[in-house]
This record gives sequence, C-alpha cells and structure tokens, in this order.
Amino acid sequence: MRVTTVVFPLRLLAVAALAVTLLPSAQAAIFEDGEARRAILEMRQRVDGLQTSNQRSAEELRKLGEENAQLRRSLLDLQTQIETLRAEQAKLNGQNEQLLRDVGDLQRRQKDIAQGVDERLRQFEPVKVAVDGKEFQADPAEKRDFEAALAVFRSGKFPEASTAFAGFVRQYPRSGFVPSARFWLGNAQYATREYKEAIANFKQMLSDAPGHARAPEAALSIANCQIELKDTRTARKTLEDLVRAYPQSEAAVAAKERLSRLK
Repeated sequence: MRVTTVVFPLRLLAVAALAVTLLPSAQAAIFEDGEARRAILEMRQRVDGLQTSNQRSAEELRKLGEENAQLRRSLLDLQTQIETLRAEQAKLNGQNEQLLRDVGDLQRRQKDIAQGVDERLRQFEPVKVAVDGKEFQADPAEKRDFEAALAVFRSGKFPEASTAFAGFVRQYPRSGFVPSARFWLGNAQYATREYKEAIANFKQMLSDAPGHARAPEAALSIANCQIELKDTRTARKTLEDLVRAYPQSEAAVAAKERLSRLK
C-alpha cells in the first residue's frame, strides 16, 4: 500500500504567519484582536497537525520498512530451509535408491541360495528308476553307486567290480538294486573263479526275487559254477529245475543244450 503524504515546509508556514502579523496597520484594523489570535492559533494548530501527520507518516514508513526487511529475512530463511529440504530429499532419494539396490541384491542372493538348497535337496530325494524290467524308488546315491559298479564290471575289471558290488549290497541292503547287484556280483566272482561265492550270491538272488528278469540267467550261472566245480550231478538237477521253473526263457533253451552234453 502506497502512502501519499502532503508536507508543507515549515519555513513557508512560518513566513505566512509572520506576514499575517506584519500586515499594514490599515488592513490589520479590520480584524479584531481576538479574531487575529484565533487565526494565528488555528494556523499554528494546522502547522502542528501537519507536523504530527508528517511524523506519523514517517513512523509508518519506518515500520513498513522494518516489516519489509523482516519479510525479506523471512523469505531468505524460507528459501534456505527449502534448499536444505531439497538437499535432504536428494540425500534420502539416494539412500532409497541404494536401499532398493541392496534389497534387490539380497533377493537375488536369497534366490540363488534357495536354488542351491533345492538342488542339494534333490540330490537326496528318491528318484524313479527302472532296472532289469523292475521300477522302484531309489536315492540318487544308490543309483550312482550301482551304475559306477556296473561300469567297472563292463570295463572287464572283475576283481574291482566284485568289491564294488559287495560293498553296494552291504551299504544298501534294502535297495531295489540289490537283486541286480547280487547277479552282477555273482558274475564277477565267476569271472575270478570264486565259484562257491558266486553260487551263494546267485542263490540269494533267486531266494529274494524269484520273479526277477535275470532269475533264469542266475539259475544257469549256478549250474555253470557247479560244472566248473566238477559237481555234474548237482549241475544236472539245477538245469532241470531251471527248465521247469522258466520254460519260456532263453536260459531254459541253453539249459536243455547243456543237459544233452552232460554225462
């Protein structure tokens, strides 16, 4: 708000008052003394009023200036606070971004750990296998050890294969692989001329799993071991039992041929 102040110079007012007092006596005569005094008093009151008004206007201007200065200081303080808040906001944004990155990294690490744990657990979870026409659940370790022993046998390392299969049977006595493991153990022992041990494993296999796919071969192998031991009479009986028990098998055909050659 703009304040317009009318200021009469005190010097001019004084001159005007003096002029009134110094008027020629002919003109001053027309005024009575009381009227002249009242005029002078009125003039002085006007002058005093103007001075008071000027002082009041000056005071208002001073207050307005102080208020403006205070407002400017307040605006500067507010601007400083705004800049401080912006800086803090930028810092918080940076911290939030870093936190989001840290959370993302943590989630990825947790996912990797979970996947690693799942993979390790799967190594111990039973898997479905099929061996010699038989399906069953087996631990991965069982499957690995059986296949490793069979690979040794197929490589022609029969003593090592005999040790591997014997160890498998001892370690996994309830495994579904045991009948097949005993069959290959007996064959490895036959190859190393451990005929009595081979016969024992073949018979154990037939006792545990008479319907096993390799049962006819096991019976034929028992007869072969008996023949190597020169026990022809027992071998003949084993072959005859084989033909009766598994008449449709290839082992039964081989048993008939051998029976015809036995004396």
